[in-house]
Amino acid sequence: MAISQAPEAIASKNIDLVGYNDLKDRPAFKIAMQEVNGRFYLYLSHFWVSGWSVLDVTEPDKPEYLNFIEGPDNTWTLQVQVAEGILITSLEKIPPGWGTRPDDPPEAEGIFIWDVSTDPTMPKLLSHWETGSDGTHRNFYNGGKYAHLSACCPGYNGQIYRILDVSDPSSPKEVSKFSLPEQKEDGKEELQEGLRIFQHGPAHAENGRAYLPYARGGMVVVNIEDIQNPKIVSRLNIYPPLGSAIAVHTVYPYFSKGFAIANSEALKEKCDEPLNYTAIIDISDETNPRLKSLFPVPEPPKGYTHKNFCERGGRFGPHNQHHAQGLECLEQKEDRIYLTYFNAGLRIYDISDPDLPKEIAYYIPSDPTKRLGLLPETLVTQSEDVLVDRRGYIYVTDKNHGLHILKCSI
Repeated sequence: MAISQAPEAIASKNIDLVGYNDLKDRPAFKIAMQEVNGRFYLYLSHFWVSGWSVLDVTEPDKPEYLNFIEGPDNTWTLQVQVAEGILITSLEKIPPGWGTRPDDPPEAEGIFIWDVSTDPTMPKLLSHWETGSDGTHRNFYNGGKYAHLSACCPGYNGQIYRILDVSDPSSPKEVSKFSLPEQKEDGKEELQEGLRIFQHGPAHAENGRAYLPYARGGMVVVNIEDIQNPKIVSRLNIYPPLGSAIAVHTVYPYFSKGFAIANSEALKEKCDEPLNYTAIIDISDETNPRLKSLFPVPEPPKGYTHKNFCERGGRFGPHNQHHAQGLECLEQKEDRIYLTYFNAGLRIYDISDPDLPKEIAYYIPSDPTKRLGLLPETLVTQSEDVLVDRRGYIYVTDKNHGLHILKCSI
């Protein structure tokens, strides 16, 4: 689809629209990328349909839709990770409200591992690893021997942290697992009323540590130097008072800076929940992480339809950050972050001064004109995931839109 056919933005600041693809009316969710022989391939998971798409975005103003791989029936296939020619895709039971048959079991659960080195446009299935329960949600793989999963597990409540050896991708093997005491189904620990304790993921594994976003369980730091015996280093609680039921949705550490960026996920429409946030957390002492600063809340642009984003409908609040993960094809800047904000679109923040993060750019796509999925209740833009390649092109997905390709002008 040509750029001239892209929906006009509600508002933008220091961001230009470069390209758009309607994805054949299959709204995308999570995004992954690899560069092969000078060509940039984008792998997309989808809302509302089970499966994955492959696009060639070498020319970002002319994104080329190459392939759709149909997924298992009645299965959430939301997460994609690709590195070193290996693609890992999640398989998960669909929760109520997100599909037409939530009471039926998924056709598949766990992960699929694919070869995308032989032909990047035609993933070849190598193996299927199963959790023995309801599947995996947000996973982490940036190459090498291990994949780090947010995975359900028999005998535990909610997803826990499970590590797989994928050195032979045709025969993955579990190495170890980690959970919080409250998750074990042995009755020894009781959850406080209203808490949701689960490893939402993705884990960020680097420098012998895994940083785990654990919803209302807080930010959890785990020592994985002995990969077969993960041990807790520290835990920082955010809720109460901050955050939705997914009070810690993402944690991304910047070890060279001594801080991590954490955010909740806005869940309720019209902000009907505890205050959502994005924060800088001081991790210079990993045994005692502390809240350092909070990001400013986006304000409506001049001439906006409502006095604030909460009143407009749909979700308003943070969701996904750009995850560079050390991959050469992705932008590695450490002085800014890219964050989707549901009905407030994409927001870009300058974090060169971690005591004073500042918004420097935004892009709010038009509201969809056609409902392609069950949510949101009010049909407004809902920017979901963001990925930035090493050339500076920004890829943004939406619950009822196609793929926006953007470029920041500063």
